[in-house]
Amino acid sequence: MKLTLTLAGALALVSGVAQAQTEISMWYHGAGNEEEAAILKGAIEDFNASQSDWTVVMQSFPQIAYNDSVVAGALGGSLPDILDVDGPVMPNWAWSGYLQPLGLDEAQVAAFLPSTVGRWDGQIYSVGLWDAAVAMMTRKSTLEKYGIRIPTLDQPWTGDEFDEVLATLKASGDFDYPLDVGMAWTGEWYPYAFSPFLQSFGGDIVDRDGYQSADGVLNGDAGIAFGEWWQALFANDMTPGTGQDPASRDTGFLDGKYAITWNGNWTAATVLDAFGDDVLFLPAPDFGHGPKIGAGSWQFGIAATSEHPDGARAFIEHLMQDRYITAFSDTLGLVPATATAAAASKHYGPDGDMAVFYDLSEQQALIRPVSPGYVVMAKVFEKAVADIANGADVIDSLDAAADEIDADIQKNDGYGH
Repeated sequence: MKLTLTLAGALALVSGVAQAQTEISMWYHGAGNEEEAAILKGAIEDFNASQSDWTVVMQSFPQIAYNDSVVAGALGGSLPDILDVDGPVMPNWAWSGYLQPLGLDEAQVAAFLPSTVGRWDGQIYSVGLWDAAVAMMTRKSTLEKYGIRIPTLDQPWTGDEFDEVLATLKASGDFDYPLDVGMAWTGEWYPYAFSPFLQSFGGDIVDRDGYQSADGVLNGDAGIAFGEWWQALFANDMTPGTGQDPASRDTGFLDGKYAITWNGNWTAATVLDAFGDDVLFLPAPDFGHGPKIGAGSWQFGIAATSEHPDGARAFIEHLMQDRYITAFSDTLGLVPATATAAAASKHYGPDGDMAVFYDLSEQQALIRPVSPGYVVMAKVFEKAVADIANGADVIDSLDAAADEIDADIQKNDGYGH
């Protein structure tokens, strides 16, 4: 009888613990990205083992289908507790009611790069562990061969100087093109990589003072100057056009087809493996209003419908530790979200081979327009710059794009700004 009672008591104890652990569901966009997923799974296992209140369970989706899955989940009332969200998309999800404020205070994100903290309507809705940065990648030996000045963060190439650099490289006849901006990569690459050129000219996709109109900033004098410069790149065969072979985008610089490639830190390890100390990661040119690069990558937030926001927040706070930020950076080459995680990383420490990307993110990064309407603006901008590259009239293309963006803003009553 005593043995029976002891077993029953033990079973009751186990049952009590199981009942006390509440499941926290999480959706993740990186199905197929085994290295990234392995770090995330490890963090989940650590969190689940560290306390007895919550158990995080992750479901992965292919990135190409992820956003559609979230929209469908929101409409069907089946969102999880935790979502990861692409930084520029976050305001749309917050405005649409998919996300709730994260509940972090400012002190918790004070050490994070500003581009890794997602804000909407005065509140923090998401936080990321990394960012991505773009640089002009080339070889030191190439610039030295043609007597080209090596630019620095403090003294980048001016717009005129950059044009002269391209002309010199083209005249050498040693390359298929002096520059590769990556036209084979479509979608979000276009606003992420190309709108910083527009912004350096003094324009933008939308007027950020209220986010109520693109008229005058996308199609004003600065926008037209950008569009004419952009079109000249293609008309003068300075860079491959919209028909670029994706394989050439991936390997053209490595194969010597392109002297300079406008590319991201996620490709830096491959370039370093190929050229070692001969590699240069250079800042963006300054077209008159300072050099700019894009910013804002994947972040974590809490679904508006979550019944367990405390548990979801506890896990996100767990993820925000430097050890995970450094792990993602070391494995994937991502820009760490904090200076301390960067200092501890193999790529971004004081002598790291990718340290310049942290400096670029800190000094030149400009997040894409923080508006629910960005998801429309991005597609409109993509079409406009592709059309201009293909020879369409610059003013007509930019006017049409500004009109389309303004019409969408009006249709959505200003998107709550």
